[in-house]
Amino acid sequence: MPIYKTEEKKDGLYKYLVRLNYTDKNGAHRQLTRSAWGKAEAAELEAKLKRETNLVIPSTSITVKQLSDKMLEAKKPEVRESTLDKSLRNLNRYILPYLGECRLNKLNSQIFTDWKLTIETHDLSLTTKRNIYSELRTLLNFAVKLDYLLVNPLLKVGNFKSSYEEEKEMMFYTPEEFKKYISEAKKEADDTGYYDYFVFFCVAYYTGARKGEINALRWTDYDGKEIHIHRSICQKLKGADRETPPKNKSSIRDVQVPLPLKTVLDEHKERCCQYKGFSESFHICGGAVCLRDTSVDKTNRKFAKAAGVKHIRIHDFRHSHASLLINNNINVLEVSRRLGHAKVEETLNTYSHFFPKEKEKALKVLNSIKF
Repeated sequence: MPIYKTEEKKDGLYKYLVRLNYTDKNGAHRQLTRSAWGKAEAAELEAKLKRETNLVIPSTSITVKQLSDKMLEAKKPEVRESTLDKSLRNLNRYILPYLGECRLNKLNSQIFTDWKLTIETHDLSLTTKRNIYSELRTLLNFAVKLDYLLVNPLLKVGNFKSSYEEEKEMMFYTPEEFKKYISEAKKEADDTGYYDYFVFFCVAYYTGARKGEINALRWTDYDGKEIHIHRSICQKLKGADRETPPKNKSSIRDVQVPLPLKTVLDEHKERCCQYKGFSESFHICGGAVCLRDTSVDKTNRKFAKAAGVKHIRIHDFRHSHASLLINNNINVLEVSRRLGHAKVEETLNTYSHFFPKEKEKALKVLNSIKF
């Protein structure tokens, strides 16, 4: 059953023609041609037509690896490339080496229990193991969607659990710690004349932007008052850097620039304008090419050590930004907007422990109502 891609598009999806040749109950040769929008819908239509003409591919002929190939091909036009790359890494590292040759009709609870025990031998966090489980669950849900399976057999064994509630420590800099850190960064920048790393960490702390979002910032995204975040750069994909849309729709945002950061950016641009060949399309941090992730991580450690403060990850500067705002009673809606979260619930779930004073405040209000 061939599937043909046409040049016609609707809502960003290509039109596909699904053609089926079959023999009817009278022995006559027939041909069906139907259309679908997008590769995923075409795959569903293919399965439906095969089912209706009693030509459904039995699950005995489909392996987990073959199913994985089908799913990745269907997801290509629908998800960000970095998301697809993450799925591919999880599949290739933790799923296909152990389950890839298994046929779908042979999958059972014992196979999945053994697989989970194997994954437990890896030195992985509970969150990572649960993400791997979710990847396999998504893959098998795709099999159900295509009628290769009636139900998802993985659900019987459940996700990874811990004997205790594993809490991932969230690191952040207090304002005092950040001042020590950024003073060392500024000192080195003044000594070497290279300010890009100093500027990078200022942007990270004062805006709460993600690393990929900072890497993607160009001078055209800064108007003197706001930073316009509308793209991200991923350096984890094979080959050259890939510029992609941000994590979600809410991540496309305008972030107001506070005066300390405005001073840093204005002075940095004044320096950059003196470089031969300067262009407004240059990256704010890095110039013609953005800073390398490995260099940023290495420099971050160096600044922390020189300042005598604890080392935190690049992403923890985002937590530092959130902590600063929340502890100064900034409305959670504004915190969520600045961080580019898809939902306010994400902000509350991530930073609920930053609201320790709320219990006391609530009790104080209730205590004031006397009779």
